[in-house]
Amino acid sequence: MKNFNELKKELLQNKEVAREYERLKPRYRLISELISARIKKGITQKELAEKMGTKQSAIARLESGNVNPSFGFLEKMAVVMGYKLTVSLQ
Repeated sequence: MKNFNELKKELLQNKEVAREYERLKPRYRLISELISARIKKGITQKELAEKMGTKQSAIARLESGNVNPSFGFLEKMAVVMGYKLTVSLQ
């Protein structure tokens, strides 16, 4: 059985897969940062949702990558956790 890194290396040899992986990389980097920030603050999805005035399922969908959140939602999430959301173009 292949481990994740072996499978990833094999899949990325396909040009279409590699292109899509690169396209989605910023989205998943942001999601990872948000999850890490929440964990660092020691709060659960439910606690974060309550502080934001939303449902835990909304946080779960965001963290799983199954939704395109608005800028306002991301900004509110950051502020509730004590951070400032910044965006840059490269």
